[in-house]
Amino acid sequence: MKKSVNARIVSNRRIAPDHFVMEVKSVWLSRNSSPGQFVAVRARENATDPLLRIPLGVHAIRKKGIRLLYKVVGSGTKLLMSKRKGERINILGPLGNGFDLTPVFREKDSRAVIVAGGHGIAPLYELARVVTRGKKKVDFFIGAGTKKHVVCSKELRKLGAKVHVATEDGSMGHKGYVTDLLKKHLKQVKRYGTRVQGYRSRATIYACGPRPMLAALAKNAKRSGVPAQVSLDAYMACGIGACLGCVVRTVDGYRRVCKDGPVFDAREIVWESA
Repeated sequence: MKKSVNARIVSNRRIAPDHFVMEVKSVWLSRNSSPGQFVAVRARENATDPLLRIPLGVHAIRKKGIRLLYKVVGSGTKLLMSKRKGERINILGPLGNGFDLTPVFREKDSRAVIVAGGHGIAPLYELARVVTRGKKKVDFFIGAGTKKHVVCSKELRKLGAKVHVATEDGSMGHKGYVTDLLKKHLKQVKRYGTRVQGYRSRATIYACGPRPMLAALAKNAKRSGVPAQVSLDAYMACGIGACLGCVVRTVDGYRRVCKDGPVFDAREIVWESA
């Protein structure tokens, strides 16, 4: 169920270079949002620049509102950056589906392996919070270009998640890609006899990040026999499935990221064309 709300901005703070977290007050969004869903934000009312709403993953769900993590990359997010406490902002949501947590909570010793590439961490923090609150183990992998772009690591450790960091320049954690770090970890995943979503594994991977990262992750997950759910980022015009501007090719044909996703089973995506 989606709804257009004029939410009041509680805070809008910088957490890293070009990265901000905006908290808005809306009890309706708080009660109706789930990990993995997103909202469409109107950066400026009654204007043609930017014309389209900005899709942002729900970063955290609070008692009386939600938090949105965004990276300043264009005119729309520059406008968001300038927003101040007390201002109103129009938000359409929640939109899309969310992550399926059934595999994690179904088995006694199961765990979540969460992988964030760059800005892909935005919709994954709330997922980690829900899983750790349910007394399940979380291995959280963060990939970034450099140390200054690693966000939320301290907050994730406070939740009880085991955090693994990879930076391309080696300024923090493993030097290289986060998928290489994950590949080493998957070799340690224990197997058991009960099938989960067609695989035999105690772990479920949840990921969001650049398409090449997700493609490599899907390949490694399949080889290791670990089920993976991926949240796709795509250019969106409407956010409700009407314009077909965000379609992705799957084994069952083309699907809309905004309506049928953004979360998909990694096995469904035809990665060669994604």
